[in-house]
Amino acid sequence: MLRVEKGWTQEQLGQELGVSRQAVNALETERHDPSLELAYRIAALFQKPVEDIFENPTSAKPGS
Repeated sequence: MLRVEKGWTQEQLGQELGVSRQAVNALETERHDPSLELAYRIAALFQKPVEDIFENPTSAKPGS
């Protein structure tokens, strides 16, 4: 969603982050979780806290 709001292609975002278009696609389709380093680079690029972009997989789900 953030990438589309900027009007960037997956290729353009990949170039900004130093990763492949395929890596961007895998992140967007949730087939791959980013490394901590990549998550921070993405957050910095979009000027948002990491928590606003990625869900914490270890946080308790409501009703758990």
